[in-house]
Amino acid sequence: MSETLLCSRNLAFELYEVLDAEALIRRERFAEHTRETFDAAIGTARTIAEKYFAPHNRKADENEPRYEDGEAVLIPEVKPAVDAFLDAGFLNATRSFEDGGMQLPTLLSQACFAHFQAANAGSTAYPFLTMGAANLIESFGSDAQKQRFLQPMIEGRFFGTMALTEPHAGSSLSDIRTRAEPAEDGTYRLRGNKIFISGGDHGLSENIVHMVLAKLPDAPAGVKGISLFIVPKFLVNDDGSLGPRNDVLLAGLFHKMGWRGTTSTALNFGDNGACVGYLVGKPHQGLSYMFQMMNEARIGVGMGAVMLGYAGYLYSLDYARQRPQGRLPDNKSPDSAPVAIIAHADVRRMLLTQKAYVEGAFDLGLYAARLFDDTTTGETEEARQQAQELLDLLTPIVKSWPSEFCLKANELAIQILGGHGYTREYPVEQYYRDNRLNPIHEGTHGIQSLDLLGRKLAQNGGAGLKQLIRLIAETCERAKSHENLNALRAPLEQLVTRLQTVTLGLLSDLAQGKVTSTLANSALYLKAFGHAVIGWRWLEQAIRAEQGLAAGNPADADFYKGKLQAARYFLTWEVPGCHHELALLEARDDTCLAMQDEWF
Repeated sequence: MSETLLCSRNLAFELYEVLDAEALIRRERFAEHTRETFDAAIGTARTIAEKYFAPHNRKADENEPRYEDGEAVLIPEVKPAVDAFLDAGFLNATRSFEDGGMQLPTLLSQACFAHFQAANAGSTAYPFLTMGAANLIESFGSDAQKQRFLQPMIEGRFFGTMALTEPHAGSSLSDIRTRAEPAEDGTYRLRGNKIFISGGDHGLSENIVHMVLAKLPDAPAGVKGISLFIVPKFLVNDDGSLGPRNDVLLAGLFHKMGWRGTTSTALNFGDNGACVGYLVGKPHQGLSYMFQMMNEARIGVGMGAVMLGYAGYLYSLDYARQRPQGRLPDNKSPDSAPVAIIAHADVRRMLLTQKAYVEGAFDLGLYAARLFDDTTTGETEEARQQAQELLDLLTPIVKSWPSEFCLKANELAIQILGGHGYTREYPVEQYYRDNRLNPIHEGTHGIQSLDLLGRKLAQNGGAGLKQLIRLIAETCERAKSHENLNALRAPLEQLVTRLQTVTLGLLSDLAQGKVTSTLANSALYLKAFGHAVIGWRWLEQAIRAEQGLAAGNPADADFYKGKLQAARYFLTWEVPGCHHELALLEARDDTCLAMQDEWF
């Protein structure tokens, strides 16, 4: 089953040939690890994902969480799976040994977590959210808050959520209405409503710690007036024992198209005027704190989209190899045996497109995890700063590109199975439904495109962008050593050259105050920029594949040739198409902006 979840050969290629995971062992923090300990952790993750998570993926989809007596009730298989995840130490994979963690690099932690995301996206969400909430408290909480809430989260006794969205505001956080009134004991009393809170209620843990955005009475308007609060489902006594139920009410559950295994909740805070919350950090700084969890979640969402696309690709690949149907166009004999559908050119086109999308995005997601390691364990302060600048720039791409194009891969997987793909007897339709959420949550494509063009490009004087351009140029230069890659390198160089010109023009318009018109077509920019990044990552993979072929191991020849063919597809079929988007951006086309409400 494991090869239908994640290709282990490709994972090894990424870790040890492309991203040089073994170099991390030379850093002091990871010095006690070896390639063997890395592989052992991955093997454990694969085993638990296969044994506990994958078997109830369909059942959780067919039996959504139920609302009973004010509580969310899950199918019984979820808790043993999550407990196995906790018992194996994956909740604290990156934490220090002295804190009970595995002290793994983020790169390896992400590689392990990818198996759970592919096996069962719904059940995996519960520990995923908890990790983000725990990191938030660890970064910005007080010592008392860490003792009362973080330690039980690290131990897996408390789980966590992020509570941002409100019914009237959606993604517009500046318009939230949840209020927090100071109390005499130094705590706060919250009142408000939050929706789409994933993991907002369940029976998997003793307590649920909600990270809630709210506004104080003296808060300035807009996002500068948002504060962050810890709001537990159950109050916690000074000795760590659970106290009474906090004034947090499960108002209802949302019924979703996919991702049905994760509770999506509406929560009411303070209906009885007694919702106790604890201010995290300084007043009015909550959104800046929450961005840490949001950015972690965005990278995680991107990898989740990758793994759903990956699972669909591998399933449709296996199906295409096993399913006999039809004959090749040059064979007119009805007496000849049908061929496996992978022999048909259009099926191979759809499989190659999927491979290019999911393996390109998989590389990018792991590259982002490797960058995160560099932000914390890089050899110099300058190296750590550069890694952070590049990671900040790439985060909108890591989230949005897989959410769009790995979803397209899921669509192609359904197409390859034909009528069977459209039925619930096969998993590819669920992969599609589950993945359809990823372009929406943690910031839509539109939000990511505004973040990229309106904020990230010019951040720190464009340091991240300059660094990315330099890295792409270095990759193209190394590709010149391989004659076979000239045809692949040229389209990327042409796209990046034109993209730089367009970028300078758009940034100039923004500097002149032409904000609305410049950002109107930011989605086009996001797509072209994302394709340039994925094209760069594919050229990197192609270089490693050429090196692998030159090493002469016959057992790997087909794998490396497949890599080269997927790189060829993306760089010669997909990348040149981005010039259409760039032409519209160059022309400052206002077709969408000029459309009037009354004209629809």
